[in-house]
Amino acid sequence: MNIENFRQYCIDLKGTTESFPFDQTTLVFKVMDKMYALLDLEDKKANLKVLPDNIFDLIDRNAFVFPGYHMNKKHWITVDIEQAPNVEFINQLIYNSYKLVVSRLPKKKQIELAQPFD
Repeated sequence: MNIENFRQYCIDLKGTTESFPFDQTTLVFKVMDKMYALLDLEDKKANLKVLPDNIFDLIDRNAFVFPGYHMNKKHWITVDIEQAPNVEFINQLIYNSYKLVVSRLPKKKQIELAQPFD
């Protein structure tokens, strides 16, 4: 997967915003002001949120998945997006991260996000 495909998939998810809050090489994707993905534009690695129960399995089964770099390793993984053999797999990891963050939003924000855009 390349950077532009990763970015496009993220911004297509409802309520997603993107910014560079840390530096000029780390693109951050948020839903309702909560981070669900960080993409290092130089290293082409992404941090994604995952359920703690899934982290070790993902790391053990995939050579391109690592404990979350500069993140809480209990909740985040780092994925080398160029090494991943399957775009659908990366898209699923992104979507799972997005849904995990949405599921932890206050109910009011979840309802707001579920409303159709005008």
